[in-house]
Amino acid sequence: MQEWNVVLSVNKNGFRDAFRKLSRFGPIRKTGFFNVLFLRVYEISRMLETLREWTSDEPDALSFLSRLIPVTHTFTFQSPGEFEEKAKEIVLAWGPELAGKSFHVRMRRRGFKGKLSGLEEEQFLDTVLLEALEKTGKPGRITFEDPDAIVAIETISQWAGLSLWSREKLQRYPFVKID
Repeated sequence: MQEWNVVLSVNKNGFRDAFRKLSRFGPIRKTGFFNVLFLRVYEISRMLETLREWTSDEPDALSFLSRLIPVTHTFTFQSPGEFEEKAKEIVLAWGPELAGKSFHVRMRRRGFKGKLSGLEEEQFLDTVLLEALEKTGKPGRITFEDPDAIVAIETISQWAGLSLWSREKLQRYPFVKID
């Protein structure tokens, strides 16, 4: 499996800056999708803090980026069923962190066109989480207006990466653009 824990999309002509500025955090490589790169970061928290410092010193320091999404869990899959099984296991582990909170799942799919629907997978995982939270007696709720948390899912062909982002972390790192 290709090792990565950050997916980034660059703006037009942003490849050179992405490689120049972000390779200090770890190996960076193309994905085969237009303007989309993988990055293997050694310490995600250190990278996020460094990027935050860069943007506080110079607001346009990351202008080459369209999106940057660090992930905490990765896996490969060969079918929509396998994707759902593995993704479900990961998001259910976040149940305690989502208990009694508002959230939603946001998926960016690249590849598996016609086989895997981002919208359907978002709805499936939203339902899985809602049902699990209901059983604990600490129901959650789906909202797209200022949620307490967002589950981010990035797929690149048969690779998937997932992460959970609190409102506070998204405010601290505004360059992480999930929605």
